[in-house]
Amino acid sequence: MVQFDYDIDNFMSDCQLRDLRPKTMQSYEQSLRIFEKYMVDVQQVTEASAVKEEHIKEYIQYLRNRGKYTVVANEQSRKSNTPQNRPDLNKPISETTINNYLRNMKVFFNYLFENHYIKKNPFSRIKKKLTNEHKAVGFISDEDFRNLIQCFDKSKFFEYRDCTIIELIMDTGMRIGETLLIELSDVDMVRRSIYLPPENTKGKKGRMVFFSAEMGRNLKSWLQFKDRYRDSDYLFCTNNGKPVQVNDFERNFRMYASRIGLKKAHPHMLRNNFAKRFLLNGGDIYTLSRLLGHSSVTVTEKAYLDLNEEDLRVNYVPYSPLARMMHKKAY
Repeated sequence: MVQFDYDIDNFMSDCQLRDLRPKTMQSYEQSLRIFEKYMVDVQQVTEASAVKEEHIKEYIQYLRNRGKYTVVANEQSRKSNTPQNRPDLNKPISETTINNYLRNMKVFFNYLFENHYIKKNPFSRIKKKLTNEHKAVGFISDEDFRNLIQCFDKSKFFEYRDCTIIELIMDTGMRIGETLLIELSDVDMVRRSIYLPPENTKGKKGRMVFFSAEMGRNLKSWLQFKDRYRDSDYLFCTNNGKPVQVNDFERNFRMYASRIGLKKAHPHMLRNNFAKRFLLNGGDIYTLSRLLGHSSVTVTEKAYLDLNEEDLRVNYVPYSPLARMMHKKAY
């Protein structure tokens, strides 16, 4: 075990003490173990304190030159994940993926520097080396969404449940992980609100979200159906009364999407579509940021301000200064 291993273990222990989400910690560790393997095997560097700015730059080029799944943290990972069977093996690693690796590495080296494990931070002079390749949000049309909702067999418990989950995310913008952990005591049908406790949110801050009158009627119908067959404190539960797992719902969502020919579908599309529709319908970005549970408005801007020309045109028309001053309708 080299010194690099101890440094990574100390960092991961600190992440655990700070109660970071398992998904975040997994992303950190994967990025760091891959980088460690590169430093040991290619650069013959076994200590994080010996990493220099030049090593980071060379690592960026190394990733760009290698293909997908050719860079792994250890051989056991290669054996268990069988990357040789993947159709996209050896295809270029996206700039977004490389940026994610670098961002995770920067957090690690900042931690080492701030806690005096290293005297110099190799990331101190590295600005954003790569363009931030932001993919346009997958937009679900009104027709596609109606078709999606109509494809469910609501006589089946899990399909009725999943249909209601989809409607609720589209109406509130919650993350899928937050939605699946809602307990009945968190729902206020009178105020049409749901409280998300800190332990269930990504930023570890509690917040309120709100749903429409139509969603309220849908929830009431779902609860009546649910209570006939399941006794659970969770709003959405499995057959044994436990909360639905994110991976299971993601798999189900892809199955439903395939029924109507919706490609590259993912539950997060619903949150994206809520955000975009909220803005296009006249909502302000400050309120949206609070509803989404973002740490700042900047995060919301980067994630959702990708309106195309037609979006801008439609959004502009009702607010034309000249048309309003002249009391005429803009076309």
